[in-house]
Amino acid sequence: MRRELLSRIAETLYWIGRYVERADDIARLLDVSVHRTIGGEEDWRSILAILGHEQMAPTTDSLLRRLAFDAGDPSSIAGCVRAARENARGVREIISTEMWECLNVTWNQLPQQRAGAGRLGPHGYLRYVSERASLFFGLADATMSRDDGWRFIVLGRCLERVDMTARLLAVHRESDWRLLLQACGADESFTRTHKGDSSRVLEFLLLDRLFPRSITYALETAEECLADLTPDQRRAGISDPARASIGRVRMGLEYTDLAELRGQLPLLLIALQEACVAASEAITDRFFQTAAPAGWVRGGQSWVGV
Repeated sequence: MRRELLSRIAETLYWIGRYVERADDIARLLDVSVHRTIGGEEDWRSILAILGHEQMAPTTDSLLRRLAFDAGDPSSIAGCVRAARENARGVREIISTEMWECLNVTWNQLPQQRAGAGRLGPHGYLRYVSERASLFFGLADATMSRDDGWRFIVLGRCLERVDMTARLLAVHRESDWRLLLQACGADESFTRTHKGDSSRVLEFLLLDRLFPRSITYALETAEECLADLTPDQRRAGISDPARASIGRVRMGLEYTDLAELRGQLPLLLIALQEACVAASEAITDRFFQTAAPAGWVRGGQSWVGV
């Protein structure tokens, strides 16, 4: 890593990207699920399995209380927003003023949004979080130089996105393909691209090179960030284990026979989640190791590799 970006700052930016993406992904999943009133115990258990909370009581109230409103849980929406905002406070000289204000306002407005959810239902709260997450990443793209700081935010976002999409695909049911697309923010783009052909949902979410929320697109972007962060001077091979983990699984995806995609899905999803864990660990080892106690908020242990 270039000397001008301290290890502490790099880690903080990386986790900001992960936390904001995590809040967005959970909000999309819960919004679609509650809005469609699936609500049966089996349906809620699927959502809890995606988010690593299989032991929770599968009811709408408990689901929203723990996964949307609990600010003390780093795998809840409120907890992610809080952690992202606290991290951003420590790197205000690196991120833009607009990015900081976005996270600060989002956090300070959450109590009001939760009060509204109690009166009108959770849709407004969940939609608010998704819109603010999109605003944050839009501001990052519009107001930050394409330097290492921006790359660490994007890298965190991409790995979180791959992990969540793999989780969604692991528990989806054939009859729920529209729900799956909506939870991934892919419904309209998929409909325009494939005219609603449900047989191509997996292809779109896994392999589409033009859709920014597909797994292949996210893997390619993460790989590009790592290549820029650690230019490889060797004439053969890749020395960066994080980049190697991502590149191997991406190549395996790209060369998968489309006719065999559905049958190979369980093994592909396992490989994707293992690659996310390996890449996250390698990134931590290479960029974030410090001798002094860390003073920022991090929460990968509660999520990555669950």
